Amino acid sequence: MNTLVKKWIEPRDIKPESEYEEAKRKFEMAMGNPCITIRLEIPIGFEGFNSEFLKLEKDQQFHEEVKDLIKKRLLLDARRKKSS
Repeated sequence: MNTLVKKWIEPRDIKPESEYEEAKRKFEMAMGNPCITIRLEIPIGFEGFNSEFLKLEKDQQFHEEVKDLIKKRLLLDARRKKSS
């Protein structure tokens, strides 16, 4: 029984999974579906909203709002480059 518990506690080699994720990302980029992954932390002073914050990850309206923000940012950057 001790051996079984020790097996669970010992760190596992994450390398194959990370290699898979990297290969998957490169494939998606090559297929024309680039994506980015960002880590967002709850803003300081909003610690009382933990559950609401965590729900945003699956909130489709939130995702649409972020997509709109990205579109605005990319268009603004493009305009800045043209005027330079």
